[in-house]
Amino acid sequence: MGRYIIKRLIYGFFVLIGVITVVFFLFNVLPADPARMILGQRADITSVEAINKDLGLDKPFVIQYLNYLNDLSPLSFHNTKQASSYWYFDKTKYVSGNELIKISDSFSLFLKKPYLRRSYQSKRPVIDILADAFPATVVLAITSILFAFIVGVALGVVAALKKDSFIDRFINIISVFGMSLPSFFAAILIAWLFAYVLHNFTGLNMVGSLYTVDDFGTGEHLDLKNLILPAFTLGIRPLAVISELTRSSMLDTLSQDYIKTARAKGLGFKRIVFKHVLRNSMNSVVTAISGWLASLIAGAVFVEYVFDWKGIGVTIVDALDKYDFPVLMGSILFISIILVFINIFVDIIYGWLDPRIRLS
Repeated sequence: MGRYIIKRLIYGFFVLIGVITVVFFLFNVLPADPARMILGQRADITSVEAINKDLGLDKPFVIQYLNYLNDLSPLSFHNTKQASSYWYFDKTKYVSGNELIKISDSFSLFLKKPYLRRSYQSKRPVIDILADAFPATVVLAITSILFAFIVGVALGVVAALKKDSFIDRFINIISVFGMSLPSFFAAILIAWLFAYVLHNFTGLNMVGSLYTVDDFGTGEHLDLKNLILPAFTLGIRPLAVISELTRSSMLDTLSQDYIKTARAKGLGFKRIVFKHVLRNSMNSVVTAISGWLASLIAGAVFVEYVFDWKGIGVTIVDALDKYDFPVLMGSILFISIILVFINIFVDIIYGWLDPRIRLS
């Protein structure tokens, strides 16, 4: 098992290196000047050159890439004296940087937290911006997947037990509609219907985040009411998938011989359904949930933007609108790391449950 875990971690490491390489290349071939974004379009040449030198953009492309890897790595090499060197070092970047090994008088190995650069607009460290936005996205994603799981399993069970009935066909229609409905269109439609047309009945807001400031400005207050519509919108597609998977898995399980044997022994219908059928039908559903949870964290951009939910999605859209490349690159890498670690965790769970996966 340990060898299998190490192999999955190595695989995840190379995936992250590939993502970092692609992201760095894409954002460095775009026709945009970071110095002009920081100083404005009317900045003089001397100031532009100073900013480019400070950001390391005056170096060759390969050196910029190596410096970026050096910034992201928790173990990194730095030249502590020569500011004009290809390997630059700025102690103000690293809040918790500690010198581990002194290789030479001016070259050392440091232990530090990953440095995702600073925002061009706010000048704040990107990692701090993501730390502020990430909890709201996690709350939204987990709430959405819990809603999708509870309602989706319930609908799947009803559809399986009422096979070929009107209820079964109606649930199937809802599932197909939910899977084919784009998230951005669903967000606009749901916000308009429940928060505008039916606002007097629902009392829900079209926009709002997890924390709101009251009219007197006395501070932030938790407002779970704003979570209802975005969580419902984001959970529609996984709900439809979970419903179909539950239905098909239950129908397959109901046709197994041991279920027929349980019926012949006189076990109650409810006991057969909930103790044997439903329990043995959850493998594919759990697999879908693990994949959808990662997708919801990465794919909440449109839903968050429509409902003005202050998470990673709104951060990405704002950074894209302002050409704030460090925030965009940091957000993409942050989401990629989450996806990789969730996939590794799921692979480890599969390997623990089924030894055949480890052998293959």
